Amino acid sequence: MKPTGVLMVGSVPGASPEEVFTRLTTALPGRLQAVPDGETGERWNYIGWQLQRFPLVARRNELGGIPLPESGSGLPAFTLEDIKPTAYDEVALSSYNELKRLREQNIIPSNVRFQIGLPSPYSVLIGHVKPELVNAIEPLYEQRFAETLDHIVTNIPHDDVVIQWDLCFEMTALEFDQGRFTETRHQAYFSSPNGVLQGLVDRVARLCERIPKDVKFAFHLCYGDLRHKHFVEPHDTSLLVELANALLARETLGPRTEWIHLPVPKERTDPEYFSPLTGLKLDGSGSKPPYIYLGVVHANDEAGTKKRIETAQATVPFSFGVATECGLGRTPPEEIDSILHICKEVTAERLQEKL
Repeated sequence: MKPTGVLMVGSVPGASPEEVFTRLTTALPGRLQAVPDGETGERWNYIGWQLQRFPLVARRNELGGIPLPESGSGLPAFTLEDIKPTAYDEVALSSYNELKRLREQNIIPSNVRFQIGLPSPYSVLIGHVKPELVNAIEPLYEQRFAETLDHIVTNIPHDDVVIQWDLCFEMTALEFDQGRFTETRHQAYFSSPNGVLQGLVDRVARLCERIPKDVKFAFHLCYGDLRHKHFVEPHDTSLLVELANALLARETLGPRTEWIHLPVPKERTDPEYFSPLTGLKLDGSGSKPPYIYLGVVHANDEAGTKKRIETAQATVPFSFGVATECGLGRTPPEEIDSILHICKEVTAERLQEKL
């Protein structure tokens, strides 16, 4: 039996949201639960466009920041005015207007919702801000993110949107904490009495608590895609399961989680990679368990994709949909057609209802 449904993780090469919306819904009829706008324009490189939100002195030196003052003069202080608005809300509302227009033309089905991919503030901060300043800037940038979320949920109907949190540097922080990753840049910048895992989840939860309870969430758990390589190769899915279960265990997150996406490296056709997924605690999170999408699809590898699906189906106790490992914004354009073709060929359509 074929997996049901396809998740487009987020970024997709395209000149505009209109082009991406049209391409995805045309290529994947009946398979999309929600559709992203492709994170086109300056958003193509994940968090890169957020660097300009921070003052020069706060930015990492290797990213064009200026050095801190000489020792003895103290660290600089910051106010909210020093941190520019994220602008994620502006592009989301613009893209949603485009989605509505295409829906009126019957290009986007009425049961396909708008998918907004957002990085966690943690990922942006650890990626861009000097370690000495990140704890001072974190509450200010979170406030800017809260403003972003407020603007989105005020202007988009709650039953027509899913907010997908893209959690990348959370995974590398957990790998560092386990001793499997030694690059200190990926060490969590905070200390938490309950450990790194719960500290990371705390940061997601405190933003989600601001969002009305009828807005749904999703989670993309990621090992990175820098130059099409992971920051560290996962040993198996065990750490992914730990983070997923910790998210689902939170009362403010679990019952509102629509799906969870997990990566599958191209070479992992072995059951050992998938077997920890039997420990996912899906049934306790609400009346409707979150759907799982596995990143089994790799460009120009339909046979390998089918093998990864076969192994997963023989190993895990739940049905799942398919996806790529990460967003496609940095994928060579010539590979996109292959990916969309494979996604369609290896899956069945979803039930035609608003999910």
